[in-house]
Amino acid sequence: MLKKQKLSFWQIWNMSFGFLGIQFGFALQNANVSRIFETLGANVDEIPILWIAAPVTGLIVQPIIGYLSDRTWGRLGRRRPFFLTGAILASLALLIMPNSPALWIAAGMLWIMDASINISMEPFRALVADKLPSEQRTSGFAMQSFFIGTGAVVASALPYIFTNWFHVSNTAPAGKIPPSVMYSFYIGAIAFLSSVIYTVVTTKEYPPENPEEFKAHKEATKGILNGFTEIFTNMFKMPKTMLQLAIVQYFSWFALFAMWIYTTPAVTHHIYGAIDTKSALYNQGADWVGVLMAVYNGFAAVTAFLLPLIAKYTSRKTVHAISLIVGGISLISFYFIKDPTLLLISELGIGLAWASILSMPYAILAGSLPQEKMGFFMGVFNFFIVIPQITAAAVLGWIVKHFFGNDAIYALIIGGVSMMIAAVTVLFVNDDNKEVTVK
Repeated sequence: MLKKQKLSFWQIWNMSFGFLGIQFGFALQNANVSRIFETLGANVDEIPILWIAAPVTGLIVQPIIGYLSDRTWGRLGRRRPFFLTGAILASLALLIMPNSPALWIAAGMLWIMDASINISMEPFRALVADKLPSEQRTSGFAMQSFFIGTGAVVASALPYIFTNWFHVSNTAPAGKIPPSVMYSFYIGAIAFLSSVIYTVVTTKEYPPENPEEFKAHKEATKGILNGFTEIFTNMFKMPKTMLQLAIVQYFSWFALFAMWIYTTPAVTHHIYGAIDTKSALYNQGADWVGVLMAVYNGFAAVTAFLLPLIAKYTSRKTVHAISLIVGGISLISFYFIKDPTLLLISELGIGLAWASILSMPYAILAGSLPQEKMGFFMGVFNFFIVIPQITAAAVLGWIVKHFFGNDAIYALIIGGVSMMIAAVTVLFVNDDNKEVTVK
């Protein structure tokens, strides 16, 4: 058994830097895809079902990628080949998405983009658990949260920046994506690929302690049938902590998905009073949504390093519960706020919750997982991110249409309540902060 060495600040920085680009992809997707769908003719109640391909893809891709990366070792190591492959595919999708000529093509590109982002993202989560000793894991996931927040600040604000700083048009003829959005996606593609390449070049990985044993096990269990059998069998061997966290994740990510798919119609319709997607007022409101998402991500980046410090003197569960309560209240506040500028205050609370969601559950989880199956279980853990998104995509449109007259603001209220339920459930999670060794 090889005890992991503590890494320097800059080593943790380098191994996490690729998340800057990954979040460029996610942030552009979250802030602009509903806008693209509406521009291409989707009704408000149709938006959730158009998003459903993304989480369904993650449900399939994540455990497979985790399983494959656990069994991979080559010139680029274990996780890095998957970083790079996903980055190339996602960057191509980012270039194509804003040029979609029809709604069905945009929905298809969302599917491809999300699958590609997942190929990159899950091995990044496993890399932190691979390389860092127990006492540094919370800091490692906090560093990822910092880059997620930083990347999302810039990416979310790009359409606003292009419009207000560089005077690029944020309107376009019916059925066309505004140039400000198109250029934002092009910048995102460059940022995604270049930041992942930086991590691939600057970060090394622990090789298998016994290469011959690793190769022998891989050879003995090769084949598609063996692979699916092992994946299916291991799904029923999840540690207790992972099952407890699954409930927390379900309600947390249901809330987040409601926010991502409904913030644009909620703000443009409920607060700006704009219905026509071709109008300057609608696009002004949609640009402001990008700023709002930049603010919550920016605040998450700032607080990412404070949360581990607070958790050291309290507990990770306490920090996470308080953060989720604040985030839930902030989502509900959208209903009562009429001045778009005041929404910035709400976004600070959402940013606190986001920073915690990106770090605390993973730090708690890593201590309960076997090292040799770290990638697989990190992939399976994302089931509890994906399943609530599928649920939200399946039911939110129907609920908002039939109970709230298609007023998207009520989806944010539902999300806020869901986040506060998550805060209660986290108090029942076992947090065993044990040391993990390389096997």
